[in-house]
Amino acid sequence: MTVNTSALGNLTALPPASGRAGFGGALRSEWTKIRSVRSTMWTLGSATVVTIGISVLGNWGRANHGDATTAQLAQEDLTQRTLFGIILGQLIMVVFGAMAITSEYSTGMVRTSLTAQPRRAPVFWAKLLVVSAVAFVVGEVISFVSFLISSSFWRAKGIDLTLSTPHAMQAVIGGGLYLAGSAILAFGLGAILRHTAGAITSGVGLLFVLTILVNFLPDSWQHHLDKWLPFNSGGQVWSTQHVPGTDLGAWTGFGVFMIYGVVAIALGGYIFRNRDA
Repeated sequence: MTVNTSALGNLTALPPASGRAGFGGALRSEWTKIRSVRSTMWTLGSATVVTIGISVLGNWGRANHGDATTAQLAQEDLTQRTLFGIILGQLIMVVFGAMAITSEYSTGMVRTSLTAQPRRAPVFWAKLLVVSAVAFVVGEVISFVSFLISSSFWRAKGIDLTLSTPHAMQAVIGGGLYLAGSAILAFGLGAILRHTAGAITSGVGLLFVLTILVNFLPDSWQHHLDKWLPFNSGGQVWSTQHVPGTDLGAWTGFGVFMIYGVVAIALGGYIFRNRDA
């Protein structure tokens, strides 16, 4: 038997393996995953089209077929109206945030990820950072496009509504932040429950159903609870007017909204690190 000494020489010339998988590698891996999964692209595409579409159609219909006078319309929060589609868009962002982590559990891909990167904390935080960044960018695109198109209908009615209108920029930026916050909350719920349907149902329940159910409580209870609900508190940041029944400012309300997400992320991160995949 002959031995290929040149091949052996090449092998011995290779540098020894050193170091360990770090956060940068985990970040690149998570970015590759999220942009290569078809369901993710479809979900984000749906969020963009549906949210902008509902906002534009709703404002076009009200501006062209409503019976309110220009003076009456000037008293309304038309900036918030231009972002009306966020009410449905938040639910699609919940799907995105939940599936970003639960899909790996359903396919078993999470085991492969943790084999390549045994340190679980970098995997979890890299995944969260990628999800948050993508949701923020998509959310801001949705918010700005919705406003810019929808506000043109009101300007045609003689109402000066631009990004320089008082508090309009805050509301438009806030709309994108709210959508990103919805995805982050759902991501945390997904890490806790590890089940797509359960995480989506929980997210929709917190953001949408809970707000409806509180309306069946006595008025005195509603007065104290309404402002602390995720949708009501977070909704302050994409509004330019004070919402009756609440005493939270725009950024204070958004802070309350994000507390829900932070709690879900903290609990989800703990479970991710300490429970078998």
